[in-house]
Amino acid sequence: MQIRTALSLTATTLAAALLLSGCVSGEGGVTDKAAEPDATEVAAEGWSADTLTLDFATYNPLSLVIKDQGWLEATLGDDVTVNWVQSAGSNKANEALRAGAVDVGSTAGSAALLARSNGSPIVAIDIYSQPEWAAIVVPQGSDITSVADLKGKSVAATKGTDPYFFLLQALEEAGVGLDEVEVQNLQHADGKAALESGAVAAWSGLDPLMAASEATAGSTLVYRNIDFNTYGFLNATETFLEKSPDLAQLVVDAYEKARAWAQENPDEVVAILAEVAGIDPAVAKTVITERTNLGVDPAPGDAQRKVLEIVGPIFVESGDVASQQAIDDALAKLLDDTYVTKADPANVTG
Repeated sequence: MQIRTALSLTATTLAAALLLSGCVSGEGGVTDKAAEPDATEVAAEGWSADTLTLDFATYNPLSLVIKDQGWLEATLGDDVTVNWVQSAGSNKANEALRAGAVDVGSTAGSAALLARSNGSPIVAIDIYSQPEWAAIVVPQGSDITSVADLKGKSVAATKGTDPYFFLLQALEEAGVGLDEVEVQNLQHADGKAALESGAVAAWSGLDPLMAASEATAGSTLVYRNIDFNTYGFLNATETFLEKSPDLAQLVVDAYEKARAWAQENPDEVVAILAEVAGIDPAVAKTVITERTNLGVDPAPGDAQRKVLEIVGPIFVESGDVASQQAIDDALAKLLDDTYVTKADPANVTG
């Protein structure tokens, strides 16, 4: 069997050769799952599209495992071409989802809620991790020892991502107004570089870049709070879910296979992350073993809703979302646990 894997940044046109049941957005299920056959039955009849485009990201270890192991390619064979697109951050994944450049993309929960609140028709179909991937970082030798010390200082953060919303929550908790700091909107890697060069006083960082900065530049995490991290969301476009629920189910099946594999093979996950991210294995080990919970319940539901209900009003206060009603409407449609409920890793070859 010939495996075909392509790298693409262009939007994918999906051929709906197999239309399964109707699609209704919202909590409790986007698709009538009871009517869907499993992957084996679908493969016998033909898949619903001839391409599947999804992202991989260093902040999503399960995506790296699936790509490395080639399970989707092996399962789909020559019938469906699998396209992998790297996401540099949640904001970039959201841009790709909105443009139709990927069918499935990985973001932080906060970024998914922000996108949905601002009109991007995405649905969270799996929770890939509960990470502690964001924190407030200062350079070696800094006299900043708390969030309160950020008042009047410049801070790098990537807007539209969990580190940015981590910063907003941390400032609010410390009683520092957003207008009392200078936020430099830099992509994560550029924020790290700005911190290490002294161009900014602090950085709201993202792993594995954050762990690498600690190891190689002596940077220090001055504020950590896992409760301000909003889970890892695997999101799909509504168009993809409507036209290709069979492929969406296969992706979730692969994620659940990867979750079990990663927990059984942590050293291999560390090696994969180190290679893709270009970091020392010791740094990758810190990220995987100390700051990433892959054993989280994968079904999007109450745990994520509770976190996002706290973050949502901050979006409105900061001007990132127009109204609380937009937040409430997005929350009502964002979370769908039906793919996880039906997930069967045995459907995935390898």
